Amino acid sequence: MNEAALAVGASVAMHVAWNLIARQQPREAFPLWWVLLAHLVIFGPWGLYALVRAVEWTPGFVALLVTSATANAVYFLGLHKAYEHAPVALVYPLVRSSPLLIAIWGTFLTGDALRPNAWMGICISVVGLWVLSASALRQGSDRYALAWALLAMLATSVYSLSDKAATASIPSFAGLLGFVSVGYFASWLTLCWVLKRRTGRWVPRQRVNTSALLVGGVCVGLAYALVIHAMRYLPSAEVVSYSNAGIVVATLISIFYFGERADWRRRVFGATVIVGGLAVMAI
Repeated sequence: MNEAALAVGASVAMHVAWNLIARQQPREAFPLWWVLLAHLVIFGPWGLYALVRAVEWTPGFVALLVTSATANAVYFLGLHKAYEHAPVALVYPLVRSSPLLIAIWGTFLTGDALRPNAWMGICISVVGLWVLSASALRQGSDRYALAWALLAMLATSVYSLSDKAATASIPSFAGLLGFVSVGYFASWLTLCWVLKRRTGRWVPRQRVNTSALLVGGVCVGLAYALVIHAMRYLPSAEVVSYSNAGIVVATLISIFYFGERADWRRRVFGATVIVGGLAVMAI
């Protein structure tokens, strides 16, 4: 349990660091394209080597790898398309409401039973996420954003369960990085296709700055590999819920450090509800 807590805590810190840097990059630079590429260059070869060496390549494991990679690609596609129709502050909390769906799938499909207070904590934290999302409602958002956000949330629930199942076959953390790299490669190819359709180019016209590229490349893959590692010890719905603490930290920093005071009371209330839910779940 202590190892799981350390893994989730480190993951939250990396998630917040990457998001704070990403918000400073121009949207036209397509920062996620660059960051996924940076991850593949920094960790891909090492992780894939460890994965190939350490794993017994049974048909079941290959099916889990393909499922996770496909769901990752659908997740990034859904997230990107949702952002075309609504702001990040509205879309992302909806997508991160996936723990409730993960808990339901896990109960019926994998027998990943949760304690009663875990169910209560997840439900409370999801309400807090919806409050955060509602605080960003404004004209210009449309129904297509909701459909794409729900698709991304569904994809998150799929790859979370397949990732947890795969941990039984991946003994090392380096192997987990390789597993993540396969999914990120599928996601990067999907973003290449999106970029080509939008701009006629395979590479963005602008590049993110070097510090963002390095920090993002290091954090984006390590953070999720740590989440999967924590799933060795806890149900996947609980781990993903705890990782949502990053949204709380990022929200408070945006309000009190960056001075983004639009509807700040509702945002603070939503963040407080999320923390309350996580506290209930931790009992």
